Amino acid sequence: YAPWCPACQQIELTWESFAKESEHLDITVGKVDVTQEPGLSGRFFVTTLPTIYHANDGVFRRYRGSRTLEDLQGYVLERKWEAVEPVAGWKSPSSIMMHGMAGLFHLSGWIRQIHSYLTGTLGIHVWISYAVFILATLLIGLFLGL
Repeated sequence: YAPWCPACQQIELTWESFAKESEHLDITVGKVDVTQEPGLSGRFFVTTLPTIYHANDGVFRRYRGSRTLEDLQGYVLERKWEAVEPVAGWKSPSSIMMHGMAGLFHLSGWIRQIHSYLTGTLGIHVWISYAVFILATLLIGLFLGL
């Protein structure tokens, strides 16, 4: 979820109720703020918000059903998740490829922080910051090419 997302705000009370019932369902319910955890967003390949996953014994399934409390509970109690195709191996959050994707999301956040530091804290003009990144990209490419 993301705090600014209207759909996430709409499901929030239902999700909190589902989390309260989780002990009776013998499950653990959680939520992750993708603005605070961009690596997880990349690892789970989150493209829409909110995105709900069911995880059991290292197997991940994306929940695409109705977002009512009754349907969420039914998905678990009636074991409807068994009929859902697991996330493909290469797209699984535990795969090497998704570890790499998480790294790219972390890198993009790091680059954004450097840009903010250059422009906000040091007062460097935006275009000069862009030029610094262009130069760094070229130098890294040249170094790796050697």
